[in-house]
Amino acid sequence: MTFVRVGGVPLHVAVEGSGPVCVLSAGLAMSWYDWDLVVPLLTPFRTVVRFDRPGHGLSAPAAVPPTAAGEAHRIAGLLDALGLPGPATVVGHSIAGFHVEAFARLHPARTAAVVMVDGSVEEDARTPAAPALRTAAARTLGSVLTAVGAPAALGPLTRRAVVRVSRVPRVSRTGGGDPAPDALVRRCYRTGRVLRGALLENARYRDVAAELLALRERHPLPDVPVTVLAGHDGGSGRWAVRWLDRQAALADRLGARFEVAEPSGHMVMLDQPRSVARAVLSHPV
Repeated sequence: MTFVRVGGVPLHVAVEGSGPVCVLSAGLAMSWYDWDLVVPLLTPFRTVVRFDRPGHGLSAPAAVPPTAAGEAHRIAGLLDALGLPGPATVVGHSIAGFHVEAFARLHPARTAAVVMVDGSVEEDARTPAAPALRTAAARTLGSVLTAVGAPAALGPLTRRAVVRVSRVPRVSRTGGGDPAPDALVRRCYRTGRVLRGALLENARYRDVAAELLALRERHPLPDVPVTVLAGHDGGSGRWAVRWLDRQAALADRLGARFEVAEPSGHMVMLDQPRSVARAVLSHPV
């Protein structure tokens, strides 16, 4: 594990394995170790790069609010800083699905394949009003909660609860508790940095989604393999079926392969790490 400076922000990064490069980016408020079950399945065949976005894991706070293009360029800058210029398979979980798609569209020559792991979907996203006000509100809330000690008191407990909860759409896992080491959870989630990073990304979520829809109009996907891997807990409820339909529609729109990881909640890399690894390794590079 090391730190590299990209866009003026020190980013925490772990590089393991050998072979063609694969970049893993986790979802909102998640950390590099959320890929721990996937990495050993990839490192015999890939150079695996895990990093924490600004305000996540051990990375420094964000200097500016997140954008789709900004996160795409961050991945490119990270690879440059690591001396890994060749085409990379980019893997994005949840909101990071937006980021890896933007990377492929804005850096086509550097993209070997794209894998979206239960990625966010916003079919008709529009930029909400007053982005600067929403950003300021998120930062103020984060500062206030940090000042009263909320992260130190509740951060690790909240992390554990969110991961453990069973059958909560888009949040839970189905395979048990949170496998992350206690020391790392405390190190990350007791800090106001991670709380503020999550609030900032959440405040700009629809802005990023709308920006990605605009990028689709101007920048075609390169001719590389794309996989949409959806998590499904095995139930037949209305919400679960609707989510699979939306994921399948995304795959159709992108000309991607559609796969289902089952049984799995939103944390597919914890519930079905082999499905994630297969999705990555099924694309020859």
